[in-house]
Amino acid sequence: MPITDGPDFASSTLPRHLVRGAIGLGALAGSVALLPLYGPITLALAPVGLLALRGCPMCWAIGLAQTLSRGRLQRECTDDRCELKVAPR
Repeated sequence: MPITDGPDFASSTLPRHLVRGAIGLGALAGSVALLPLYGPITLALAPVGLLALRGCPMCWAIGLAQTLSRGRLQRECTDDRCELKVAPR
């Protein structure tokens, strides 16, 4: 794995990342949707959803983009200029 400058939200595989998203988004939606039926106890699902998403839905979305592009893009920096190029296979 190359060393990156910023935070890394990617998972090791795409299926693992999608499962985390399904659990996280499902738990967050369930915590709000089930509120009229079961009362405030359903809000206990919210921390489960945030834990599965590693903090926030946007962090999960950024991680999805990172997971999809991992190994396919390569950054090359020369003379104060960086470019993204397709990595050789």
